[in-house]
Amino acid sequence: MRQLSYSLGSLLSIEEVIECSKKLNKIKPEVMWIPETWGMENFSMLGLASRENTFSKIGSSIINIYSRSPSLIAMGASTIDTISNGRLILGLGTSSVPIVEDFHGNSFESPVQRMKEYVEIIRLALSGNKINYSGTIFSLRDFSLLTKPVRNKIPIYLAAINQKMLELTWDIADGVIFYLRPKNEMKETISRMQKKKKIDTTLQIITCIHSDHEKAVNRAKKTLSFYIAVGKIYREFLELSGYAKETQIIFNEYKKGGLDDLDKFVPDKMLDDLCIAGTPDLALKKLNEFRNIGINLPIIQFNPIGNVKESFELLTNTFSGELNE
Repeated sequence: MRQLSYSLGSLLSIEEVIECSKKLNKIKPEVMWIPETWGMENFSMLGLASRENTFSKIGSSIINIYSRSPSLIAMGASTIDTISNGRLILGLGTSSVPIVEDFHGNSFESPVQRMKEYVEIIRLALSGNKINYSGTIFSLRDFSLLTKPVRNKIPIYLAAINQKMLELTWDIADGVIFYLRPKNEMKETISRMQKKKKIDTTLQIITCIHSDHEKAVNRAKKTLSFYIAVGKIYREFLELSGYAKETQIIFNEYKKGGLDDLDKFVPDKMLDDLCIAGTPDLALKKLNEFRNIGINLPIIQFNPIGNVKESFELLTNTFSGELNE
């Protein structure tokens, strides 16, 4: 059985990321993922965290392709791969319309074609050769990295939700990063897509652990309801995957009153299908459910409850036996 991997929350401070990275260096999970939303910049944090955790692979989860040119992402990937001595997994995603258009001022157009060209350009750049590229979106002339990459091929994982991005992921990527997918749907999708070609299947799981079951559940519901309320792509996907009534109620309440107390509209069944929340013993059982549907490498998304250090200690202690098997 493969090890676990951890994703450090996007709301952690720089000091908290450092401390969590040091803890993971002792536990030695397979991958330490660093998220990016609209807070701290991802490549900077990857470089910092990779110095504190010198064992694990270092994953970006995820780099938004609309906020950087493909050449810049290739430069960043090569830099972090050098800093980490060849440990980078480059996670890429299209993000969402509000982030791309409202936060970055770009137009959310042709996401699948754009992703295809990004991956092609990044791989060409990392090969060390001069690039002359002509695509539907991008045209590059005489571009090459000034510094020699540590590796000519860095693993690229794509965040995929809808079918067109799934198809592209299985065509061109080394792995997929799933998020907020019902277990039965994910099991069927993985079984179908892996017949096409075997790639690494990862799933980022909202995870909240506490000795008080209700505190863990309420914290996880808070995170889940946030993504359903503001994440149109997740909301629409869940609507089509058996949770139309539930997502509509959450979204309607969000429009009426904002994010406050939105967690109380998340039913337990929905939470259990999408997240890991509860006491340590229950969390381990829930983790195995996700493994059994075909997830090669679970990504435990850290959602602290109370003191960050103590919460992360409980989280990692819960899964340490799993890691050391």
